[in-house]
Amino acid sequence: MGRAFEYRKARKLKRWGNMSRTFTRIGKEITIAVKAGGPDPSTNPRLRALMQNAKAENMPKDTVERAIKKATDKDAKDYKEITYEGYGPYGIAIFVEAATDNNTRTVANVRSYFTKHGGSLGTQGSLTFLFDHKVVLKIQPKPDMSLEDLELELIDYGVDEVEQDEEEGTVLLYGPFEEYSNIQQYLEGNGFEILSTEFVRIPNDVKEVTEEQRESLDKLLEKLEEDEDVQNVFHNIAE
Repeated sequence: MGRAFEYRKARKLKRWGNMSRTFTRIGKEITIAVKAGGPDPSTNPRLRALMQNAKAENMPKDTVERAIKKATDKDAKDYKEITYEGYGPYGIAIFVEAATDNNTRTVANVRSYFTKHGGSLGTQGSLTFLFDHKVVLKIQPKPDMSLEDLELELIDYGVDEVEQDEEEGTVLLYGPFEEYSNIQQYLEGNGFEILSTEFVRIPNDVKEVTEEQRESLDKLLEKLEEDEDVQNVFHNIAE
C-alpha cells in the first residue's frame, strides 16, 4: 500500500471519538460552504461533498437540512477557516486546522496548548513544506472496473494514487487539494458513487518517537482536538 493509504488508515483510528463532535464539525463546514457557494448542492461542489460525508457518518438527513437552512440566516455565525502551525516536544511538526468566529480566542487557546505541553506555535506557512495537502475521495467501485484503467484515466484529472480498501470493498483516490473539483466532476460525470471526501495533510517525512515521548505528545494532540474551534490536527509522528 502507498504512503497516503497507510497514513490515512492510521489516522482513521484516532479520528473524532464521539458522534456529536463529528456532527458539530460537519455542521461548521456546511455553514462555511453555504455562505461561500449557496445552499443548492447541485451548484455547490463543496456542499455536495459535505452532504456525502454527513451520510457516511450517519448524520440524520433532517440535521443536515437544518444546518443548511441555518447557514442562510443573516444572523448565522460567520466562521473563518484558519490554520496554525507549530512544533510539539521532540521536534514534532503539528498542523492545526480551525473554523472559528473569534480568531483572537482560538489563537490564544492553541498557543496555550503548545506552550503548556512543551511546544511552540510558529508563523503561518512555516510548516507548509513538510506536508502534502491532499484530497481523498472514497468511491464505490463498479463491478467491471479495473483499478489500472481507472488510474490511467484519472491521471489527467489530477489523481496521483489509487488504492483498494479490501476491508471496506471501496476504492480511495488521492490527489492534490487544488485538483478536487476536477476529480469530483469526472467521477460524477461518469456515474461513480462518491461515498466521502476528506482533505488531509500527509507528512513528507515522519519522526520516530519512544512510547514515553508518544504519551507526552498525545496529551498535546488531545488538548488540540478537544478545542471546539479545531477541525483537524495533523502531525509527522511515525505511526
